[in-house]
Amino acid sequence: MALDKDCLFCKIIAGEIPSTKVYEDEYVYAFKDIEPIAPVHYLFVPKTHICCAKKLGSDADHSMYAAKVFEAISKVAADEKIESFRVINNCGEDAGQSVMHVHFHMVAGRKMGWGEQSLG
Repeated sequence: MALDKDCLFCKIIAGEIPSTKVYEDEYVYAFKDIEPIAPVHYLFVPKTHICCAKKLGSDADHSMYAAKVFEAISKVAADEKIESFRVINNCGEDAGQSVMHVHFHMVAGRKMGWGEQSLG
């Protein structure tokens, strides 16, 4: 697990910044978003520093983290009996990525329309 000492999400993973954990295994850490846009709004992050989605395919280790994130999302949805949800990833500043550590938003608990606001 390679963390970046200057990265907000790496600090959360390391326990240096508090968060409300919803899931953790050796590959993924998930926590409640501090500015939720829906009744359920969780962030799923790999427990290694990868800047963005375009780097997920750059090597086999990075690709494995993408699979582990989606396995974690599926487990949380099943455990919490969430039948319908949206998963969002923003890649790069122009796409709305505000923390340069790849992460996936899981939002649920309300009806959502197409073309809603971007999430960081």
